[in-house]
Order: sequence, then structure tokens, then C-alpha cells
Amino acid sequence: MRRVSFIFCSWLLSLSVAPVEAGLFDNVFQNTSDCCIDSCCDDTSYWDECVDSCCDDGCCGCGGDDLLLGIFASSDHCFDDFISPMTNPVFFEDPRTLTELRPIYIHHVVPQGVGGGEINLMAVQIRAALTDRLSLVAAKDGYLTSSNAVIDDGWADVALGLKYTVLRDTCSGKLLSVGASYEMPVGSHTAAQGNGDGEFHLYATGGTRIGDNMHYLAAAGLRLPADAADESKSMYLSQHLDYMVSKKFYLLTEMNWFSWFQGGNRGVPGLPSVEGLDFFNLGAPDVAGNNIVTMAWGAKYKPTCNQEIGLAYEIPISSRNDVISNRLTIDYIVRY
Repeated sequence: MRRVSFIFCSWLLSLSVAPVEAGLFDNVFQNTSDCCIDSCCDDTSYWDECVDSCCDDGCCGCGGDDLLLGIFASSDHCFDDFISPMTNPVFFEDPRTLTELRPIYIHHVVPQGVGGGEINLMAVQIRAALTDRLSLVAAKDGYLTSSNAVIDDGWADVALGLKYTVLRDTCSGKLLSVGASYEMPVGSHTAAQGNGDGEFHLYATGGTRIGDNMHYLAAAGLRLPADAADESKSMYLSQHLDYMVSKKFYLLTEMNWFSWFQGGNRGVPGLPSVEGLDFFNLGAPDVAGNNIVTMAWGAKYKPTCNQEIGLAYEIPISSRNDVISNRLTIDYIVRY
């Protein structure tokens, strides 16, 4: 863990001393530096009205009153300078209230010790704001293809839940949300899905601006299977740090810590102490006390303020790696 902390802090230090374009954050919202950045911070309740009144073409403002399909509210655009996390995509939830579609492609390389080969996942996440603080989150679905000796092609389980924003400070750029979801065991057994009676996910996620050009996000959660004999219990901590090079281009790094505190009674034959990281729950019996830490580096491009295109490369940096040699994640977000 000391090695993990050193790498993460070193990256943070390198960004903090890098040259920064003067007034970069002032231009996140076009033509708003006089009104919204300065005046509105004196009264945070005025921020929404101020952004709407000051922004013109090319800026999303803070959303409108129109409901998508007559049901769903717009995303919280007062935090459009933030970007969503990339890795641990099923569980590392963005703290903002969002209405969006997020297609994801993951290319995952499996170590030879657990069958080798590659797993490719294609999925679409859906988030829908029900109010300005409450949103519906469908974070897991999709289809995977595999050349691994243990996991075959098939459909993923489907997870659905709710997220609520408990802290929202537009002036300081601080957010905190809590949520819960249930993963329905409807996937293909050939793809190590559809096991047990499903899994509950309880989590908290937050974020803050750091200075004029950086953002920090963190999330922690518990994975609690409904059938403890068939699936393992675990927890995670994910962290994200990004550097806003410009309004459209970001550099990012992320770190994920996965820890198992109770195994199941199933697992993969011959691999009693190997678990499935974030996407799989193998129910291995001898995993209590196991820890895996991964590190990722990547970038995001925002062609408009309601779109994101991201890429991240992830590797394990702990002594254990279980099912991951490396992973490439690509996502595209279109947001209402």
C-alpha cells in the first residue's frame, strides 16, 4: 500500500506544479467569469439562475425545465467542468445527478495462471434524473466474448438502483451522494453470470474541485450477495484525479482497491482463492483477506459540454492480480 500511495501522490504533485493557463476555470462556462464565477459564489442559491442568465450559445448552463420523454429531469450542468470516472465502471459511480447514455467497451487480458486469453465486454449504462437530487442508475448489463478457458461468451447480469445527492455546493464544487442497487442474476452461466440470488451494492461517492484545473472523485462500497454461500462478500475504494488541460481535454489517473472479507462455497475448480475483481463474483471459498490494487492512466475529450469520450489503461500494482493482467476501457457519454 505504501507503493500505491507513493505513486498516486507523486502524480498529484507533478500536476500541482505544472504550468497552468491563467484563468482556465473562469472559462469553463462561456461568458460567465464576471457574473457566475465571482458574484454567484457569494450566494450559492443564486448560482443556477446566474449561469442560465449569463451563458449564451455553446454553453449548457444549469439545465432547463423541460423533461426528457416527459419523465426525466436534465443533468446537473453546474458541474460540467467535472468528468466521470473510467475504471471499476460497474461500481465507481459519478456523484452528480445525471441523465445520460454511456456505451462502454472493455478489453480485458486474463493471466495465464487462470486460463489466459482475453475478455471483451460491450455494454450501455443508463442514468436518469428523477429530481434534481434523485436518479435511477442502471450500471451493469451488456454482452461479453471470451477466449478464456474458464469464462465463455454470454450475457451479463443486470443491475438497477437509486442514487441520492446529500451534499451539493456549487460554489466550492463539492458533491456527496449515496446509493444502493441490486444486481439481478439474469446473465449467462457460461459467462460466470446468473449466480445465486443476486447481489446488493451499497455505496457513497463524492467529488471536489482542486484549484482551477483539477478534480478529485472517490467512492467506497460494499458488495453483499443475497446468497452468501454462492457468492463472495467484498468492499472497494476507488479514487480519481484529473487535470483539466483545456475545456475539452483532460488527463486522468485512477486507483482501485478491492478487498474480500468472506468467500462463498462455489468458485472455479482448481482456483479456490481467485476472485473476479469488479465484473465477476466467482464465489471462491478461500478469498477472505485477499486484496488487489489496480492503477490506471488515461484521458478524456469533451467535444461539447454534454459529451465525453474517454480512454484508460489499467494494470494491477499489488502482489495479487487474480483475473487481471491489464485492461483497456473506452467510453462515450451523451448527456441531457
